[in-house]
Amino acid sequence: MKEYDLGFDSFIGGWYIPTEVCDNLIDLYNSEQDSWEDGQCGRGGVTPHWKKCKELFISPNEFNTKLKEYLDHLSKCLDLYKERYSFCDDVGLYSLKDNNIKIQHYKPGDGFYKWHMENGGVGNSKFRHLVFMTYLNTLDNAGTEFYYQKNTTPCEKGLTVIWPAAWTHTHKGVINNDGEKYIITGWYSFHEDQ
Repeated sequence: MKEYDLGFDSFIGGWYIPTEVCDNLIDLYNSEQDSWEDGQCGRGGVTPHWKKCKELFISPNEFNTKLKEYLDHLSKCLDLYKERYSFCDDVGLYSLKDNNIKIQHYKPGDGFYKWHMENGGVGNSKFRHLVFMTYLNTLDNAGTEFYYQKNTTPCEKGLTVIWPAAWTHTHKGVINNDGEKYIITGWYSFHEDQ
């Protein structure tokens, strides 16, 4: 897989999946309009001044050929991440398990405005180990800014990034006021029953 180099010390890995997989996921999102929800911010619920988007929740256990195709490529990205950062795998059992995966659609001016991390230490978030996100379309000035790493991933179709869920990777969206942005995102979480 083609790599997007984010520097070893960032603990963020980036690889490109096929663009047709991204197109299929946007088609899936658009075909499920009745299931769209307003974007939520964990404990904050729907908080439009923190995050504004529409989301489609999908279970990784649900049989869906478009999602399965994506998960196959995501698994290859995870393998590459584990090759690079081998100690991330020297922990308890983790998987997609029962986590919902989200396809998110940001209209012009929408975004995740607030600095945040994916593991806040409470509720189900405390089990999150690694985060994944794939940009489903290309849009200038619409990536993700990482606070401590001092870098921004570009919103490039197919770019799949994986990073630790902890506070060390506090991040927020880059807001584009002109175009629409689509991503798919979720978590590899530790099993509660270990």
